[in-house]
Amino acid sequence: MKKKIAVIAGPTASGKTELSLVLAERFDGEIVSADSMQIYRGMDIGTAKPSPEERRGIAHHMLDVAEPGEDWSVSRYEQQAAECIEDIFRRGKLPILCGGTGLYINAVISGTEFQVSGADSGIRSRLEAQWDEQGGGVMHERLRAVDPCSADRLHPNDRRRIIRALEVYMLTGESLSEHNRRTRSRPPRYDAVMLGLKTDPRDILYRRIDRRVDEMVRRGLLQEAEALWKKGALRGTAAQAIGYKELAEYFEGREPLDAALDTIRKKSRNYAKRQLTWFQADDRIHWIVYNTPDASDMVAEKATAFLRQCGLE
Repeated sequence: MKKKIAVIAGPTASGKTELSLVLAERFDGEIVSADSMQIYRGMDIGTAKPSPEERRGIAHHMLDVAEPGEDWSVSRYEQQAAECIEDIFRRGKLPILCGGTGLYINAVISGTEFQVSGADSGIRSRLEAQWDEQGGGVMHERLRAVDPCSADRLHPNDRRRIIRALEVYMLTGESLSEHNRRTRSRPPRYDAVMLGLKTDPRDILYRRIDRRVDEMVRRGLLQEAEALWKKGALRGTAAQAIGYKELAEYFEGREPLDAALDTIRKKSRNYAKRQLTWFQADDRIHWIVYNTPDASDMVAEKATAFLRQCGLE
């Protein structure tokens, strides 16, 4: 029998972190982050990374494992996260994989992510140069010609993921979407009990996102982002983090603060839409839907009942 893990997925600001903490307390678990930006040290407030106090003494893994400016691949994440999960199993605890990066979650469950890289062959550098010369719109349409599913899922400004999808196609002759479909058809490495959180109507989620941005500012997002900007640390993958790149426009005098914050709210809502599109295509997920701004107690009870029903104690 495959080892069972719990998975909590869903869009940004849907309540995944709080639920993961409750379930870790009730099921003697430890949390493995599946967030592509929470891996970076010093990017705490803007990525909604739980603080040491908020973690309530529960062990968290795959937080603060890289420096901003350091590029991380899905395969690198998968390998390190799997090592954390196996260590959690050895200590007799339940691994709880929690986050909104669907590609990371799928890679860990399946254990069969791409190991190929175009960095050494020069393909990636050529694609990056083409992006700089031709722009994101052209590269996005180029991706659409070979992988329309990925193109629909990715924003035209998502430089890193568009280049990666084109790189995979050029290296293997197989689209990233086809690879993902083929991967899902293989026996997974883990028996994943998957929970998803979403609101109905969606406006509730959007209000939660707006409230979260305000709270981030109150907690010191501007100071955190400015310190990283002054150090020149926002490079590579980390430069794509919503919140930091928009505030860089403000620090450089190209955007007033109110406009930058409005852009953060808008991009966060758009990101949530893309996350929902990704996760709603996954029929393994058991959805918990709520219709009030704060339904954490109800969500926790439903999630607890579902995990017990699936044999997790």
